[in-house]
Amino acid sequence: MKVLICGSNGQLGWDCQRVFGKENEVMAYDLPELDITDKGKVEAVILEFMPDVVINCSAYTQVDKCETEQELARVVNVDGPGFIAQACKAVNATIVHISTDYVFDGTKEPPLSYTERDEVNPLSVYGRTKLEGERRVAQITDNHIIVRTAWLYGINGNNFLKTMLKIALLTPEKQVKVVDDQFGSPTWSLRLALQLERLVQIKGQGVYHATAEGYCSWYELAVYFLKQMAVPFNIVPCTTAEYATPAKRPANSILENARLKLSDNNKMTGWRYGVEHFISRFGQQLIDEIINMKRI
Repeated sequence: MKVLICGSNGQLGWDCQRVFGKENEVMAYDLPELDITDKGKVEAVILEFMPDVVINCSAYTQVDKCETEQELARVVNVDGPGFIAQACKAVNATIVHISTDYVFDGTKEPPLSYTERDEVNPLSVYGRTKLEGERRVAQITDNHIIVRTAWLYGINGNNFLKTMLKIALLTPEKQVKVVDDQFGSPTWSLRLALQLERLVQIKGQGVYHATAEGYCSWYELAVYFLKQMAVPFNIVPCTTAEYATPAKRPANSILENARLKLSDNNKMTGWRYGVEHFISRFGQQLIDEIINMKRI
């Protein structure tokens, strides 16, 4: 099978290369080689490679900047996926498009979760453009797999866990406030890549939720991670109101992998299990990267 990965340098794209590369012919692109907002370039790449599957991990994910850079967010999160979907339709390829928990308003009381059947109601420009991107893809081709995920972390690129570790190691005396009233399911990008592989294998279609099982707050995640890393920290909980941001975030980002479970294809594991295995595999590398950064 021939697999094209867009956004290959991001957390998920990086892990998708390793998962899909084991048994498939993989071509991986990111900026500047492939800008998904360039319709002509997207068409040229897909027509030349003739993939069976295109995995779109590209997105404008800087949630707060989306509020002021709305046109850029729209072009990347809506137009780009549309161009990929059109090119996929032309060569009869499946598009696997990655979306987000931000399509929901998060007003359900935890531990209630959101399934694929729940009504969407994004609160931010980021959430609105991602939802519109989902709809653009679905309108263009029936041969689509749309996967909503949340709270991603991985070894490549930046994420919340790396930020917390960097603060703890480089400025241990600094007290850091972390939000304790937003809830979600921290999801390892490698595990998600394995889930995408399963969905491609079973020729899935439509919208799926795929996050780690269970949930926690950002504060709980930070404390659990740093304790597992055996790194001293000075973190205190705070409310969303105390940590104001330009973009409004859903208070409840807990997604239920309902369709995956219904078809007995859920490969997602508990969030603590994922964090522990991530640390066992990359813990020393994470520390070394930050120590080397300090030396520079």
